[in-house]
Amino acid sequence: MSFLQTLQTVDHILPEKYYSLSQEEMENRIKEIKSQLGSKLFIPCHHYQKEEVYQFADVAGDSLQLAQISAKNRDASYIVFCGVHFMAETADILTSEDQTVILPDMRAGCSMADMANIHQTERAWNTLQQLFGDTILPLTYVNSTAAIKAFVGRNGGATVTSSNANQMVKWAFTQKERILFLPDQHLGRNTAYDLGIRLEDMAVWDPIQHELLYEGPLEKIKVILWKGHCSVHEHFTAKNIEFVRKHHPNMNIIVHPECNHEVVELADKSGSTKYIIEEIEKAPSGSEWAIGTEMNLVQRIINDHPDKKIISLNPMMCPCLTMNRIDLPHLLWSLENIVEGKETNIIKVDDTTANEAILALERMLKRA
Repeated sequence: MSFLQTLQTVDHILPEKYYSLSQEEMENRIKEIKSQLGSKLFIPCHHYQKEEVYQFADVAGDSLQLAQISAKNRDASYIVFCGVHFMAETADILTSEDQTVILPDMRAGCSMADMANIHQTERAWNTLQQLFGDTILPLTYVNSTAAIKAFVGRNGGATVTSSNANQMVKWAFTQKERILFLPDQHLGRNTAYDLGIRLEDMAVWDPIQHELLYEGPLEKIKVILWKGHCSVHEHFTAKNIEFVRKHHPNMNIIVHPECNHEVVELADKSGSTKYIIEEIEKAPSGSEWAIGTEMNLVQRIINDHPDKKIISLNPMMCPCLTMNRIDLPHLLWSLENIVEGKETNIIKVDDTTANEAILALERMLKRA
């Protein structure tokens, strides 16, 4: 957070009055403000958001996609990002100086992104350089802070998405002998394995213990995986798949590559959020699916496809708590603050961090 300047012009604690409003009152007021502000207001909304907020999205999608669309919208003075902190940071990095990015609830975050802070990363990098010399290229999942993206940018690396991770890992190995993959070990492991790298040639870096977890000669290591994970996707298990195979033998199992390696290997298909949505959309009527990803999205897919039998791979799964912080009261509050000229929860990344992060993003965009 030392590289991020977050501007807040009023107290970020939600005023008590918003708890007394009915859902209908809040929805009507949001509609009024959207009409009043017109093209000056743009509300991008991540797929994982609650339906009460999702209904007001001007566009829905994945995190980087939303930031890119926001950057192309030159009419909007205010980007009210219904997502999480790192997504709003990326939107601020890519949008122009005269556009203001607002996160309705500053508690909205990503536990995975928080598993790699800049201090841990720089300390790890120094140790890894001592162990391996100048043979490592850092890559970071876009689900990471602006500071981590900047670190990767200034060290010659790039960002990756779950859609283009294979392509970017291939590129990285044309640059250096090894890669450091931040912050999600599962996406890194699954991607490297798909490209033919053996599990025994992958090590894990533990940022808490500050140590490399690996048994064997160091020269065999090709991939160093940061010990981070998605707290939602890690809860899909091989036992969940075993249950579906037994009780729903005709069901296709599709999971996100943030799931652990065993789950991805046992599933029929794996891919990004966009991939999952598109696979279900083109599937024939009457087909059966068990989906291993965030519950709000799964429920939305179920509602959108009543002609198909769709379930969550883990029926006990809860929506991501940090991804779901933004609710109707916070959205309304942020919009009323704009109308009243006292914007709050403004996300602003300092110029140095932004410029270095752009290097990492641009290296990806040139190749993906």
